[in-house]
Amino acid sequence: MKADRRRPDERQRRRGRGRTLALALAIVVHAVFIGFLVWSVRWQSRPPEPVTAELYAAPQKIRAPDPEPKPAPAPEPKPVPPPPPPPPQKVEPDAAEIALKAKREEERRAKEKSERETKLADDRRAAETKERLARETEAMREAAEREARDRAAAMKARADAEKAKADAETKARAEAEAKARADAERAKAEAEAKAKAQAEVNARSAAQADWVRRIQAKIRGNVVLPPDLPGNPEAVFEVIQLPTGEILETQLRKSSGVRSYDEAVQRAIVKSSPLPRPDSPDLFSRTLTLRFRPLD
Repeated sequence: MKADRRRPDERQRRRGRGRTLALALAIVVHAVFIGFLVWSVRWQSRPPEPVTAELYAAPQKIRAPDPEPKPAPAPEPKPVPPPPPPPPQKVEPDAAEIALKAKREEERRAKEKSERETKLADDRRAAETKERLARETEAMREAAEREARDRAAAMKARADAEKAKADAETKARAEAEAKARADAERAKAEAEAKAKAQAEVNARSAAQADWVRRIQAKIRGNVVLPPDLPGNPEAVFEVIQLPTGEILETQLRKSSGVRSYDEAVQRAIVKSSPLPRPDSPDLFSRTLTLRFRPLD
């Protein structure tokens, strides 16, 4: 632990010595630089030297000497004739002949290669044409056979259809007669059942209509009509109730166009809960559509 503590102290001391040395070197360099600048300025700024001038009398004009005679021009040198051109190099006849033969041989090979390629292309096209014709011929033969088979199948199907049609007509006549008798009996029974059901429906409708009228009468007794109500508008409400007549929800399905009348009818519906119950439990309907007009 002591060794570990000494090492950071030593490193700090070394770091401090290094910083001191760097600072001293920086100061020395700056001092040398400043001294160099001062010496340079003093060396260049010298005191101005005095200027002296001497006066002389104007010189007398001296007669210029006569010009010397021009020397005679030297004779022009004769042009040197250009050297004769070098004689053209002669190509050895053997080398030229060999080159020509090589060129002709190369052309012959190129021509033979082109002819071979042309022949191969022609043979390929001929083979492709032959193969295409064979395919077309085979396709035409297959089409003819298929058409013949289809024609024969169509003739057989037509004959079978005609026979089946005749049998079906015979069977249909027999079934129609039996059905007519059964329909007459069933119609009679259905008419009787329908008359009975209609009577029951009419009785149920009358009882249900009477129940709905009693509900509407109770609700109308609770409607407070707004003043100055124009005309005889109709408001349609949907009422959801329990078998006990208690109202769960009421919704306006068709507005009368007079908001105050719609709100008055809705308040009357809520106030009329529980609604009158039907005479028979099987007449109960959970959802009722009720129509209200102020003049009804």
